[in-house]
Amino acid sequence: MPEESFKRKLTAILSADVEGYSRLMGEDEDATIRTLTTYRELMSTLIQKHRGRVVDSPGDNLLAEFASVVDAVRCAVEIQEELRVRNAELPENRRMEFRIGINLGDVIEEGERIYGDGVNITARVEGLAEGGGICISGTVYDSIKNKLSLSYESLGEHTVKNITEPVRVYRMRVGPEAAATVAREEKAGPRRWQKAALAAVVT
Repeated sequence: MPEESFKRKLTAILSADVEGYSRLMGEDEDATIRTLTTYRELMSTLIQKHRGRVVDSPGDNLLAEFASVVDAVRCAVEIQEELRVRNAELPENRRMEFRIGINLGDVIEEGERIYGDGVNITARVEGLAEGGGICISGTVYDSIKNKLSLSYESLGEHTVKNITEPVRVYRMRVGPEAAATVAREEKAGPRRWQKAALAAVVT
């Protein structure tokens, strides 16, 4: 009897979780759940806006996929800026900051879920991000470096459990300026891409 073949595809994967979630829950469970619910609804709305879909959202985690890696990065930048603005209204010890990682990789699709090395690498990349920050894999960087006028910092190569080859990782510089750049270039359309290639900065 032939083995069942699974559907595979190349997709942009975004993974996010809350930095210091256990501390927040330990201090005030009700307030933490309320903030998490509000922030996750905001993130889901922005993911849909950027033509992505939420795959799973267990606990404080969120996993989404996009057909376009450019859309995934634009979405991540907008998410972090929106959360930064909302966090500014909260006491410092109650602010909820998400780490975001993005990878472009091959996955197995089963129903509404996705699995495989592509997802595992995304989780590892996310773990290298700071709260309120974004890290991307080398495959993402190679795809967007000539398309988005953003700044990146190379974090070198990192090993990932059960992955043979080391993974290149870059930290994106985020904030109001990055969010404004993404919004401006998204509005301008593909003609901005050639100019973006000249503006991208890596350190």
